[in-house]
Amino acid sequence: MRLIPRKMFFTRGIGVHKQQLTSFEMALREAGIAQFNLVRVSSIFPPFCQVISREEGLALLQPGEIVFVVLAEMSTNEPGRRIAAAVGMARPADPTKYGYLSEHHAFGQTEREAADYAEDLAATMLATTLGIPFDPERDYNERKEQYAMGGEIVDSTSIAMAATAEPGGVWTTVVAAAVLI
Repeated sequence: MRLIPRKMFFTRGIGVHKQQLTSFEMALREAGIAQFNLVRVSSIFPPFCQVISREEGLALLQPGEIVFVVLAEMSTNEPGRRIAAAVGMARPADPTKYGYLSEHHAFGQTEREAADYAEDLAATMLATTLGIPFDPERDYNERKEQYAMGGEIVDSTSIAMAATAEPGGVWTTVVAAAVLI
């Protein structure tokens, strides 16, 4: 049996609770994926895979189903500490080739910073696979232009969730996920 996902959607969530595990569960609930048996997988965006909306993707799944995800998560119970989780994607112009998904977890980053970092990771992994020359010292926006001019990378994007931990010794957890169907 071959398992090659043909659809994928992004989702994210945040959870707050006095117990760390429950805060993670709450973040999964907000992301809409707590009712599935999640299996973490590595970073390949399959050939011919279609990115769909969260709503479309959730409609294709049933509670209890085994679901493959690229999942980023971060938790803290330190009041005022900023946390972020992000998943980035880069897919090649040629749909017969695979792309990359990347997960990123960080302290101190904003949602935008984490999202940009995850997208950069995915695009850089794809660029190296495709043999696209780039200068790693250049700003990602400059490299993104370089990737686009080469015509090999058609799309890159990301999803992120960031939060500042609440006071009172409670756990705050953020998740970002690419759900493969």
